Amino acid sequence: MRRFLLAAMMFGAVTGAHAADMPDFLRGSLPASSTPTRNWDGWYAGGQVSQSWINTDFGSSVVSLTNSIFRNTTLQDATSQLNVLGRVNGHSSGFGAFVGRNYQYDDVVVGVEANYNYWSGLGGSTSASLGPIQVAEPTLVLPVGATAADGVSLNGNATLQVRDEMTFRGRAGWATGNFLPYIFGGLAVGRMDVARTVSSSVTRTINFADGTSTSFVLPQFTQTVTDGRTSNFVAGWTAGLGLEYMLWGNVFVRGEWEYVKFMSVKNTSVTQNTVHAGIGYKF
Repeated sequence: MRRFLLAAMMFGAVTGAHAADMPDFLRGSLPASSTPTRNWDGWYAGGQVSQSWINTDFGSSVVSLTNSIFRNTTLQDATSQLNVLGRVNGHSSGFGAFVGRNYQYDDVVVGVEANYNYWSGLGGSTSASLGPIQVAEPTLVLPVGATAADGVSLNGNATLQVRDEMTFRGRAGWATGNFLPYIFGGLAVGRMDVARTVSSSVTRTINFADGTSTSFVLPQFTQTVTDGRTSNFVAGWTAGLGLEYMLWGNVFVRGEWEYVKFMSVKNTSVTQNTVHAGIGYKF
């Protein structure tokens, strides 16, 4: 019995000595990270280069023009339903700058930012023809058994260019080591040039009960209407995600994907996908 107790005491002493020399993680605790989380709190500013892809929907661009040509007639409603033009995709490079303020709470970083981008030829143009589309004219006073229809032909073209834009964002991220992944969302304001033109012609055909018919052009509807405006300020919204990495000192680099949807301007709507690469300094 005394030999057993002596052996147990010696085993316990040796085990305790070895335990004191064991690594922290074998004693039930993880070692501290070798890369401490950076301090992102404070003001920052920087510059960026960008590549943007734009989708412009010209489907309703000439509706207000055809409404003007055919106002107060039976053709106004019918022509307003026609999509003379379609969608156009375009892309462009650009450059800009950003400035913002971070607030850090442990590893959580929230903040606000203003972001500006100038674009070189971001936009698109399109042209198309439609018709003749036959529109019945049931309200005309005609001989018994006769019917009438108007054949409407439209030729349209439109262009849109985004000159530059600003976004005002709120953002939230998670600081880990030198990295700061984040998401953002907010308001966008773009400066755009828009122009559109439509030409119309209408040929009326009257079919008589005896099988004969006659056709003639309605000169009051042979028109060309043009409308355009430069430097339209168009509001919208933005959302996206990004990643920042602290290089050295307070210098950081960033990469972003951003989606912007603008409100309709001159019956034309624009959506935009952009990637940004930038470098900045935290004060």
